[in-house]
Amino acid sequence: MPGWKRLCAVAEPFALLALVVDAAVGWPGWLYHRVGHPVGAFARIIARCEASWNQPDRNDARRRMMGIATVALLLAAAGGGGWVIALALERWLGPHAWIAIGLLAFPGLAQRSLFDHVRPIAAALDQGNIEAARGAVAMIVGRDTQALDESGIVRAAIESLAESFCDGVAAPLFWLLLLGLPGIWAYKAINTADSLIGHQEEPWRAFGWAAARTDDFMNLVPARIAGCLLCLAGGKGWRVMWRDAGKHASPNAGWPEAAMAGAIGVRLAGPIAYDGVLYDKPWIGSGKAQAGASDIRRALAVYLRACLLLWLIVGAYAWAR
Repeated sequence: MPGWKRLCAVAEPFALLALVVDAAVGWPGWLYHRVGHPVGAFARIIARCEASWNQPDRNDARRRMMGIATVALLLAAAGGGGWVIALALERWLGPHAWIAIGLLAFPGLAQRSLFDHVRPIAAALDQGNIEAARGAVAMIVGRDTQALDESGIVRAAIESLAESFCDGVAAPLFWLLLLGLPGIWAYKAINTADSLIGHQEEPWRAFGWAAARTDDFMNLVPARIAGCLLCLAGGKGWRVMWRDAGKHASPNAGWPEAAMAGAIGVRLAGPIAYDGVLYDKPWIGSGKAQAGASDIRRALAVYLRACLLLWLIVGAYAWAR
């Protein structure tokens, strides 16, 4: 397919355009409230599949097969749809197709959104408004936040920032560069499925198995790239990353979290409560445990520099090509 080969040859320009547009405008709140976000379509597919196929009277093997079918459906819808659209744009727009593809890809990135969600947490803590800080951090984490003290809020914010640098920036960009428009939206579909059904608890354990394992695979390389970029951006953290990445329950999330912990000199993770149940998770990092708002700002600075490194890498490769 010569058209698809031409699109792959200009992957770097449309990836750079997607990064620039996302950083400049993100996905504004007014737009979200009017039309939602593209991942909402994936969430609706997942919800319908779960309602129809994840029945409690079915055994685990049957529910696991239905979970595999859900993942296949998502990949066909997101990857196949992206492939058809990209080829159609290449046919209609020729050498200018990369502009349209970049504009269709940028909602799959979350540079601006992530920064805009984390910064208010530090601002609330600076004002001494612990309740506002808890409310802000509850928007980006799944743990119980009602009883978190300032240090717990800060750790939750920094952990989410580090992990989401992979899920929201490095990984979708990786798949955009590798497979173009189908790659980024296939990744977003699977990542959405993992967040909604990829849990060990019932009733998702069997049904969400395929989503969780596919997400693990798709994040395998990007998570390690994200960790290295955070260490480069912070000027340190390599030792902590290599030592502590494996302490995380996820095979991937520990890499950016440990890198960030080492880069800014704080301890992350530790005991965390979900739905009223306390989980005694190991600590990641060997820095201070009592973190404050200034540590969130330092983490945001590392995050911004890591995003800039991605820009430079993609831009330099595009220029070289």
